[in-house]
Amino acid sequence: MPSGDSSHDWFVRPAWSLAADTRSGAIDPVALVQAHIERVEAVNPSINALVADRFTAARRDARRLRELAPAKRGPLHGLPISIKEFLSVKGMPRTGGLASRAHQTAEDDGTVAARLQAAGAVVLGVSNVPEGGLWMETYNTIWGRTRNPWDLGRTSGGSSGGEGALVASGAVAFGMGSDVGGSIRIPAAFCGVAGHKPTGGLVPNTGHFPPASPRAGRFLCTGPLARTVADLRLAMSVISGPDGRDAACTRTWVSGSGTAMGALNRADLTGVRVVPLPSNGWTSIRSVMRNAVDEATRALVDRGAEVVHADLPRFRKAFGIWSAMLSEASDERYDVILGDGTPISPARELFAMLTGRSQHSFAGLVLTLGDRLAGAVPSLARSLVQEGMALQEELEAVLGPNGVLLHPPYSRPAPRHGDAWRTAFDASCTAIFNVLESPVTVVRTSFESRGLPVGVQVVGIRGADALTLDVAELLERDLGGFVQAEPA
Repeated sequence: MPSGDSSHDWFVRPAWSLAADTRSGAIDPVALVQAHIERVEAVNPSINALVADRFTAARRDARRLRELAPAKRGPLHGLPISIKEFLSVKGMPRTGGLASRAHQTAEDDGTVAARLQAAGAVVLGVSNVPEGGLWMETYNTIWGRTRNPWDLGRTSGGSSGGEGALVASGAVAFGMGSDVGGSIRIPAAFCGVAGHKPTGGLVPNTGHFPPASPRAGRFLCTGPLARTVADLRLAMSVISGPDGRDAACTRTWVSGSGTAMGALNRADLTGVRVVPLPSNGWTSIRSVMRNAVDEATRALVDRGAEVVHADLPRFRKAFGIWSAMLSEASDERYDVILGDGTPISPARELFAMLTGRSQHSFAGLVLTLGDRLAGAVPSLARSLVQEGMALQEELEAVLGPNGVLLHPPYSRPAPRHGDAWRTAFDASCTAIFNVLESPVTVVRTSFESRGLPVGVQVVGIRGADALTLDVAELLERDLGGFVQAEPA
């Protein structure tokens, strides 16, 4: 146990609790940062999650923070965090997992990194990603593979898989990821931590690579992964709101006081409606995931919520709607992203891979082929975009300002490495909510028989981030809080 805290384990305590003690002086931020550096050094050889560190600079930052007068200490004072390698952190790699960018570093902090550090957070380093981002297994040819701390033979998810593994291991107080199809929520679910995909346009993506067009920028969401839902709320209060640079970011953060709950800690959910959706009608969802939705529904009903069953048949087209709407909104094809501005030939690269001469991952090349196919039939794509817009209106009418949808974050718990290909389209469980621009909070509900985490998505209408966080926090209290993984 770290020196200076005789009653709590710093690797398990919520970030908000640690920050309260660093601000008051009860915990020395230098000691807190050093303890987490040592935790990273202990677990990273097993999970391969932090791919570049700034430990020397982090120690210097912590010493500076220790000298600040109490009145100048920010809400994240001294908290050791990590940031996904896609998000610009000055001097840190910003490769996007692309071999052609292996030597690229960020010249400046992106908006989110700057806001976090201005609030007192100490960045320990950047975390691993899949090549280009659009895959649920965190692997690339620069940094290698990230492993799930609950079972090293399984994926930690993607594309914020490095963040999920670090948070679950207790190596950072919280982490920062991004999500265009489930990239915060799938790692959170696979690693058993809390994660939040904000409403589209709530958090600036300035400094993110790959970049998003103004339209696609409402589908790409930067957000936190953390030990507890309260930590997510704390991080969101810091990173949200326009920065004057990202044209897609137009929303501002609204605290919990304006939601149906009235106050963040209110236990009575009378007036809140719950819509359970254990399956989208197309994806084969395993019973353990369906049971998590049922268990979460019962827990909310016990707190006074009303269950509403809704027929939402358009969810059966979730993957096609996501693919069509994302492709229609994007300025660049995936083959251009993987080629860092120059289109690659996926067929040529797949052949080169057979002879060990390709710099690309198999996942990246297959996704490039899929991206080309998505736009091959324009009339079908236009039809699916219209279906998506209709689904957005339908879902928001069903939920209203006081409603949440409960839905699995994936069809099963974390797959073994390489096995996610069998259920590749099951990412539709999360991806559909990106193009609907819905806020979604993931919270762990249980562990299954093999010891793997199981979680549920709490979905709201656009702008109802505080409500999804509040409901998820009550589920966290009723069904189990943070449990630290110990990679073996």
